[in-house]
Amino acid sequence: MHTVWKGAISFGLVHVPVKMFSATEDKDISMRYIHKECGSPLSYVRKCPVCDKEVEWEEIGKGYEYEKGRFVMFDKEELEQVSGQADKNIVILDFVDLQEIDPIYFQKTYYLSPDQAGSNAYKLLMNAMKDTGKIGIAQISIRSKSSLAAIRVLDECLAVETMFYPDEIRPIAQVPNLPGQEEVKEKELTMAKMLIEQLSIPFDAAKYTDQYRERLLDLIQHKVAGEEVRIAPTQPQTNVVDLMAALQASIEAVKPVVTDPGPAAKKRPARKPAAVTAQQAVAGDAISPAPVKKKRSPAKRKDT
Repeated sequence: MHTVWKGAISFGLVHVPVKMFSATEDKDISMRYIHKECGSPLSYVRKCPVCDKEVEWEEIGKGYEYEKGRFVMFDKEELEQVSGQADKNIVILDFVDLQEIDPIYFQKTYYLSPDQAGSNAYKLLMNAMKDTGKIGIAQISIRSKSSLAAIRVLDECLAVETMFYPDEIRPIAQVPNLPGQEEVKEKELTMAKMLIEQLSIPFDAAKYTDQYRERLLDLIQHKVAGEEVRIAPTQPQTNVVDLMAALQASIEAVKPVVTDPGPAAKKRPARKPAAVTAQQAVAGDAISPAPVKKKRSPAKRKDT
C-alpha cells in the first residue's frame, strides 16, 4: 500500500506515531475524450488567456476571487500553516459511541499502522477503545483539507473515517416535495412491513457487485474483438398507482420456493391448515381449516 500521510495520534499526553493508507480504491472504468473525426485523444492545456501561452506547474499558484476578476494569492507554506497540516497530528478531542453518529457525516476511510517505535502505544489505544466500545472524534488535515475524523477499531487495525463538518451538511428542510402529514393506510403499511421482513437477511458485503462496471467491461471486450453489439432498450417503468396490488405482487414474488419434502413427509396423514395469504392477513380474514369428516366403518353383517 502507498503511504498517503505520516503523523501521530495524540490523546491526552499519549503520542502514537502512525502511517496512513487509503482503505478503499476507485474501480471506475476510466474513459478519455476522443476527437471523433480522427480518433485522437484530447489533451487538456493549462493556458493563460492574457499571456497567450501554456503555463507549467511551477508557475501556478492558488488564489481566492473576492471580487469579479480580483484575487488574493497564497503560497503552499501559507496554506499548510493555516490548515494545520504542518504539525502532522491527529488530535482526539472526545470519545463517543459510534451509534450516535449518522452515516451522512462519513466521507472516506483510511487505515492507520504504527510508525517507528509506536507499536506499544498503538496497541494500548486500540485495546482501550475495544474494551470501552468508544471511538475518537478528532481533527485532521490531509492534502491541505481540514476535516473532522472518527478513529475506530476495525478488526485488529485502527481506521480513520474523515467526516463532514455540521455546516457542510445541507438541511433537510431544503429538500423539495417531501410528503406532508398525510396518513398512511394501515393495510398498505402492514403489507410493506411484510415485504421488508421477507427481504431481510444478514448483511454480506460480498453479495453486492458493481453490475454497471461488469456490463461495461463485457461490452469493452466485445468491441475490442470487433463484434457489433446492440443493447436492447429497457422498458421505462410507469408510476405505480395501485400500491396494494404492487405490494401483493412483490410479496408473492419473494415467497420461498416450496421444495419436494420427500417420500417420508408425504406419508404423514396429518393435514395442516391452509396458509393465510398476505391479503387475507391484512384484511383480518383468518382461515380456519375445514373439519375432517371421519368415515364410518361399514357395519358387520350377521351370518344367518
